Amino acid sequence: MTKKRLTTVIEAVVQQGEKAFVPYIMAGDGGLEKLRETILFLQEIGVTAIEVGIPFSDPVADGTVIQTAGERALAKGVTLRKVMDELAAMREEVQIPIVIMTYLNPVLQYDLSDFVKDCQTSGVSGLIVPDLPLEESALLQRELEGSDTALIQLVSLTSPEERIEKITAAGEGFIYAVTVNGITGVRDGFETDLAAHFKKLQAISPIPVLAGFGISTPEQVREMGELADGVIVGSAIVDALHREDLETVKSLVQAAKKEIHQ
Repeated sequence: MTKKRLTTVIEAVVQQGEKAFVPYIMAGDGGLEKLRETILFLQEIGVTAIEVGIPFSDPVADGTVIQTAGERALAKGVTLRKVMDELAAMREEVQIPIVIMTYLNPVLQYDLSDFVKDCQTSGVSGLIVPDLPLEESALLQRELEGSDTALIQLVSLTSPEERIEKITAAGEGFIYAVTVNGITGVRDGFETDLAAHFKKLQAISPIPVLAGFGISTPEQVREMGELADGVIVGSAIVDALHREDLETVKSLVQAAKKEIHQ
């Protein structure tokens, strides 16, 4: 399998002794016109890639902060197609990988083939579809074949080793390792000793492993960075951007840039 751009970019960061940092943003929170400004700001402060969330009426994996941001975006009339058009318009300015996080229903309404074509036009390097299980992923994978857009797989804390092997074998871009049982959101800490889980994941996965869900402070970014190749931060970023607190965003990104000594 040809290595996708998203994998190459993350591996390059890790080889420099840093950790990948992928912020999640809600497209259209504050109006679709803010999307370009937000993406270019995050690019400027040195994030590895950006996960662009698509607002959806029934976001089963999202906590309160992201759900509320999605509601604000939906109220502004934001749709997957409008977001794709906006990404296409700014493609020449964006040098880092863009990952779309959407539920399956908007993609089906868009039309699978048209959506994948527009991913190429818009420069989308990865897709996360949390309600598309591995067993059904061929539906989208067939359309993506031969493209540079990675279909990213999620691994939960409860996944048995046999399933982890199947998921990582099918994974592209990076493996999204969920660090909590439940939905996204800010947490004070992590209930489970994650070291053994991530050690097993790292040993099995042929592509980078990124930790996500519940990571909300610079300390947690560093803590999870010790275990994984990088982190995904959602609710804390969405909340800080909504409050226009750019210093908090910068502090989270900077935590991944400090070289982590084993």
